[in-house]
Amino acid sequence: MATIKDVAKLAEVSTATVSRVLNENGYVHEETKNRVAKAIKQLNYKPNDVARSLFKGRSKMIALFIPDIMNPFFPELARAVEDMTKNHDFTFILCNTDDDIEKETAYIDALQQKSVDGLIIVSSTLTPEQLHHIQIPVVALDRKLNNGIASVTVNNREGSRQAIQYLKSLGCKKIAHIAGPEHVDNANERRRGYLDEVQNEDWFRLSLVEHGEYHYDGAKQATINLLKRHPDIDGLFVGNDLMAVGALKAAESLGINVPADLSLIAFDGITLGETTSPSLTTMAQPIYQIGAKAAEMLIKQIEEENTITQSEEFSVQLIKRESTSSRRDET
Repeated sequence: MATIKDVAKLAEVSTATVSRVLNENGYVHEETKNRVAKAIKQLNYKPNDVARSLFKGRSKMIALFIPDIMNPFFPELARAVEDMTKNHDFTFILCNTDDDIEKETAYIDALQQKSVDGLIIVSSTLTPEQLHHIQIPVVALDRKLNNGIASVTVNNREGSRQAIQYLKSLGCKKIAHIAGPEHVDNANERRRGYLDEVQNEDWFRLSLVEHGEYHYDGAKQATINLLKRHPDIDGLFVGNDLMAVGALKAAESLGINVPADLSLIAFDGITLGETTSPSLTTMAQPIYQIGAKAAEMLIKQIEEENTITQSEEFSVQLIKRESTSSRRDET
């Protein structure tokens, strides 16, 4: 493997001159630059990225932290981040944290030691104190971290209200909710949106809310519990699409037809929802746009000093599919 000394020897210059050419630092005569470039190509020389990052103070690496690689929402989100980072000549690193604070802090420590340039974080466990120790730019995605950190989210509460309003417009008379984890802020916002629309209804009971923890199995069991406890439920709002798949399976296991007996609406808009039977009605996030926006904001922080901390909130859109139908013709 060729070294910087080999390049310098072939180009008949010093190693310092080769370094200046590689790092675009300091004046080098154009003819000399051309000789160095020719030598690099001839020797197929690959610069040491670690050394260059130490010299420039940049590694051209960005990391994305996601809590659950098994949830299809996050790979779709990661694709957008990866595309944007590639377009700006950054290397993309994906870290699956399982929402485990020890894994998150271990990743943060390791990546900072390797001079990663910035982090995009989907987390519900990092504390303000831990965030304070991060010495590189950070953007929160999907879930807010704190007011001092830039974030990209969607209107979870208002989107959930729209979901319940849609179920009511179909004629649903008793609507339940499968919620995400209590410690996750977007899950709480979606639950609040549900409560905004139902808490003053005569039929409402707190027992109409079950937590599915944003997991398929948890949601399947939560749905079975709800439908056995309240067999007259005719509308169900599920906190994300992955849980909605579990809810569909639960209804099927109990002999409940969706949507004839039960209209079901979810939240996220992942591709999986188009393939279920019945396909999922959902409040769709602009997944690609929010991932790309988070990467764009982070790159701006990295490349421009004194960037003002900003937050972006996107709107969700109702996508009507087969898991909901009108009940107004029923007596």
